[in-house]
Amino acid sequence: MTTNIFSGCMPALMTPCKADRSPDYDALVRKGQELIAAGMSAVVYCGSMGDWPLLTDEERMEGVERLVAAGVPVVVGTGAINTKSAVAHAAHAAKVGAHGLMVIPRVLSRGSSPGAQRHHFSAILSAAPNIPAVIYNSPYYGFATRADLFFELRAQFPNLIGFKEFGGLDDLRYAAENITSQDDNVTLMVGVDTAVLHGYVNCGATGAITGIGNAIPKEVLHLVRLCQKAAQGHVEARQRAAELEEALAILSSFDEGPDLVLYYKHLMVLNGEGEYSLHFNETDALNDAQRNYVEAQYSLFKTWYADWSRQGGVIAECA
Repeated sequence: MTTNIFSGCMPALMTPCKADRSPDYDALVRKGQELIAAGMSAVVYCGSMGDWPLLTDEERMEGVERLVAAGVPVVVGTGAINTKSAVAHAAHAAKVGAHGLMVIPRVLSRGSSPGAQRHHFSAILSAAPNIPAVIYNSPYYGFATRADLFFELRAQFPNLIGFKEFGGLDDLRYAAENITSQDDNVTLMVGVDTAVLHGYVNCGATGAITGIGNAIPKEVLHLVRLCQKAAQGHVEARQRAAELEEALAILSSFDEGPDLVLYYKHLMVLNGEGEYSLHFNETDALNDAQRNYVEAQYSLFKTWYADWSRQGGVIAECA
């Protein structure tokens, strides 16, 4: 099995699109390379942030291939409306040299059935046995993997090494209390931008998968480094991490809603990246109130961060 990629901070890449609303792979690769150069440990593609339900299997696979060929460490999302397609994405990831799998539960058909999910997960893990994988827990997928099912799968598939937990504070604690604390070789990734400090300090997370980090990688990496230090018991680091997470709270909260891609693409446009101005569905757009709100919050955060980050101590140490 390859080295565990699930540590540090990794953005869930969005898929930019061209004027004809087809994927802009050059822009995708460019962004992946920029984020790795900024200090991210890897990228995730193609999860919810990448609009996997709106792309064909072939489009998603081409994005993975382009990123891998460009030297970007990639964790591949296996979201699909049927197990056969999910398995194809896992097998393709193994074939082209991806670094990890984010195994998404079965959706729409028998999604609430533990037995159906066990077979679904097993098929995906079997298709790429040499790639480390985490199960993606999210209330949006309608199924929560519990300890009994996780360890049943892990006993059969040693490449299953952990969780990406998107369910929030309580679900992160469940994963830590009942799963990852039982086995030192099982890792926990914080999967929602609003719970980074809780995940590191209270739940022993080894990494975070971020949405907002696409737009403000420096600031999110700063938060992660403070959280890592806070998890060692450093008092000032915990205080400063809490300050930064609170200042980020509104921008991070978009990660929890259905319009997360619309919000975060708009932030990219505000950063001067026009390739994120379009969406794959022509009718997908923020309304005027949403746009005004996110712009005001973004401006407020940037002003606050410029002032706050000038302080010394652990803030400067972790910058």
